[in-house]
Amino acid sequence: MADLQGLADRVVASGEVPGAVVGLTDGRSQWVVAAGTDGPGGAELASDAVFRISSMTKPLAAVLTLQLVETGVLGLQDPIERWLPELAGQRVVRRLDGPLQDTVPAEQSPTVEDLLTMRLGLGFAFEVESCPVLEAAGELGFGPPKPSSVTLDPDRWIARFGELPLMEQPGRHWRYELAYGVLGVLLARASGVALPELFRQRLFEPLGMHDSGFVVPSHARRRLVSGFAGTELFDDAATSDWLTPPAFPDAAGGLVSTAGDYLRFVAALLNGELLRPDLASAMVSDQLTAEQRAGASAQTFLDGGGWGYGVQVVGPRYGWGGGLGTLWYSYPAAGIGAVLMTQVLPPSPATVAAFVDTTETWTS
Repeated sequence: MADLQGLADRVVASGEVPGAVVGLTDGRSQWVVAAGTDGPGGAELASDAVFRISSMTKPLAAVLTLQLVETGVLGLQDPIERWLPELAGQRVVRRLDGPLQDTVPAEQSPTVEDLLTMRLGLGFAFEVESCPVLEAAGELGFGPPKPSSVTLDPDRWIARFGELPLMEQPGRHWRYELAYGVLGVLLARASGVALPELFRQRLFEPLGMHDSGFVVPSHARRRLVSGFAGTELFDDAATSDWLTPPAFPDAAGGLVSTAGDYLRFVAALLNGELLRPDLASAMVSDQLTAEQRAGASAQTFLDGGGWGYGVQVVGPRYGWGGGLGTLWYSYPAAGIGAVLMTQVLPPSPATVAAFVDTTETWTS
């Protein structure tokens, strides 16, 4: 506990976040501590504070997908147009910076696995100054937007997606992050259950994650912290976008949670409770080729690591972070997992480094 508190104190002492919650699990027990305040000049931060976990939603969505694979509802190599006919016959632009009308046919339909591995054919492009496809896709949401910034419901969202050409042939390149928005629509259609309810039935209720959801649960509203962009208010807890159901529940980054709740998910992964062994192993194994890891998007987001199904895989650890200041890594050989919860956009490199460096020492 002393090391855990020391880490939380160091994160706050850096001056880049007003407060932090740090948690650790060994798969059986969990320990959670807090330091600092819930905002600049705010009240003392509680260890059960509720945070917007943004892209830490992706690993949960990946587990849901693999559970449906395990039960035979989905197959990893199934073409996604089976459930998303709006995406049948999409075309591909000849150049990333080329006009939307200059296209060639897609050589194949993206598969369920292409969504999990973000090889859909559409995502962030860092190798060009202008990308008309991304500009046209702006209303679909990028990064950690507020839920209200996407006004389309899932059916209209996927229809709009289907009107766009892809940036490249499916399966070829790793690009963050729209694949998981598509994946969320597919999960709801394939299961016949609305995405928030699917999360609740298959993960939140079984694991006791009662403070998690696409909307802050009513009993936890007083524990939601405000979100900041630097020192500027991004989302006020009192009037938060996450207090009302979103038009588009986003599997790429729409959830709120607590350190304790997320550690329950982390522990279940460590213990092999969520998936059969082959799928659990595949989820946390690098699925990318050397060429895909060398791509501009991978170099920006993966920092030399690889990507499994919904998680970064780097050295002895796997996990992922959220653009609003949250981070999780598990070290399976050591049997531990740790989470960091802050709420400042973008995540502080110094904060991330302190978390990674310290948690790695706990495994040696």
